[in-house]
Amino acid sequence: MSLFSAILLGLVQGITEFLPISSSGHLAIAEELLSFTGASNVPGFFDVLLHLGTLVAVFVAYWGDIKEMVLELFCGVRDLKNRSTPSPLPPARRLIVLIIMATLPLFVIVPFKDTIEGLAGSLYFVSVALIATGCMLFFSDRVKKGRKTEKTATMKDALIVGLGQAIATCPGISRSGTTITVGCFVGYERSFAVRFSFLMSIPAILGANILSLKDALEAGIIWGDVPVYLVGVAVAALSGYACIRLLKMIAAKGKFGAFAYYCWAVGALTLVMTVVRG
Repeated sequence: MSLFSAILLGLVQGITEFLPISSSGHLAIAEELLSFTGASNVPGFFDVLLHLGTLVAVFVAYWGDIKEMVLELFCGVRDLKNRSTPSPLPPARRLIVLIIMATLPLFVIVPFKDTIEGLAGSLYFVSVALIATGCMLFFSDRVKKGRKTEKTATMKDALIVGLGQAIATCPGISRSGTTITVGCFVGYERSFAVRFSFLMSIPAILGANILSLKDALEAGIIWGDVPVYLVGVAVAALSGYACIRLLKMIAAKGKFGAFAYYCWAVGALTLVMTVVRG
């Protein structure tokens, strides 16, 4: 793999992983309409590393929250052992429970993983999914501002957001856009909706990588390309961090409209081109 390809793929990964425009949907469109197959030929090990790069971006952006949750995890184990769990739970410990609850729906769709990935072959589905993503983003700007945070959000709220994340595994549905929008609909404070969306992406990305790692190792690793891979990973991490910062500012102002219009335009154009092609 060339250095340019690694940098380009790292940039694409970092941008599309976090901005609410659906990376899977764009990849499907590029492959089907533009006959772009380079993404399909990305070595499995490099793909895993790229996702870990975006995970690094989440850790850097939310290191304070993650550090508190790790400390509270150990405190929680100690309290369970001593039967001295405080009530109410400390905010960071409660956030752990909320994230666990939101992750549960992903286990339901694991048996359907191949079927869901196969939907990328239908541009009718992908285009409609992108239009639906645009609608979600459009209405998220118009939702009454919520006040719920990790201190007041319920387990039911977290489960509903988790269902949104599970639905967003379909190509064309944005994970970040869906989880942030659903969070706003259940009454999350906008800044918390963004924070919760990215923190809950940690187990989701790790889980997806674990499922992919076996196949990647079986396909083999070209060790001579590893230094080039690492450059791509660094680009993915840096661009991903920049996009997280950007999305935090946009969400705080309730200005998802630009992304909504973009998704509508891409979805409608793809639908028209697909119909024309027959």
